[in-house]
Amino acid sequence: MSIGTAVPSETELAEIKHHFIQNKSIFEDYTVGDYEKEAIKILDELFKINDYAVLVGGSGLYVDAVLKGFDSFPTIEKNIREGVNSNFEKYGIAYLQEQLQNLDANYFDNLSIENPQTLQNPQRMMRFVEVCIGSGQPYSTFLNQKQTERNFKPILIGLDADRKIIYDRINQRVDFMMQEGMLKEAENLYGNRKLNALQTVGYRELFQYFDNEITLDFAVEEIKKNTRRFSKRQLTWFKRLENVTWFDFMEEESTLIHHINLSI
Repeated sequence: MSIGTAVPSETELAEIKHHFIQNKSIFEDYTVGDYEKEAIKILDELFKINDYAVLVGGSGLYVDAVLKGFDSFPTIEKNIREGVNSNFEKYGIAYLQEQLQNLDANYFDNLSIENPQTLQNPQRMMRFVEVCIGSGQPYSTFLNQKQTERNFKPILIGLDADRKIIYDRINQRVDFMMQEGMLKEAENLYGNRKLNALQTVGYRELFQYFDNEITLDFAVEEIKKNTRRFSKRQLTWFKRLENVTWFDFMEEESTLIHHINLSI
């Protein structure tokens, strides 16, 4: 999935040590909770020999897991996860929404008001439903159980740009990915299109093209549109975080370094 996930180039990877780059197979079950455990383990090792580590995101949920800790959820049996996934394939997102409303009405209502786009996210919704079914308890009972202490001090920096610039760069990035062979990459993955790892912007739209549901040109435009929407949600998430210092994306590196030194 190197093109569709914008994996750094070999030159970039050689310049500085990276972590969590193509370290998992698409066939592995992997949750944000798994990521939290692995990321904290690596950070503990890094801080034995370094004063700083740089975390770049990305998904706000995964950033939160590292900074704040993640709530502890029960292990869900594989047959329950497969059953929920199978029902989603048959009945669509409406099935998941109905299940969550029945199994955890308070959480469903909160999402409807505060984060309605999550109700349209199949991966998140399947997770909510499988936890409810597997544990026999509402998903929300596992939230905010504890305040995790970390052995590091986070310095939060946000990079922003005019919305038009962001959208133009997204459009250019999608065109570049297509030029680099995104279509062929998606074709090679098409046989595994039901896997969780492939329910992402870029692959989803091209799979629709392979299924003769849409044209290729329309698929590319949909990738651009859905990526812009994702970008907007990312900004909304990070703008809500406390203690973030925002800079223009063209700001000099020296300014950022000066800010970090003052924040220690």
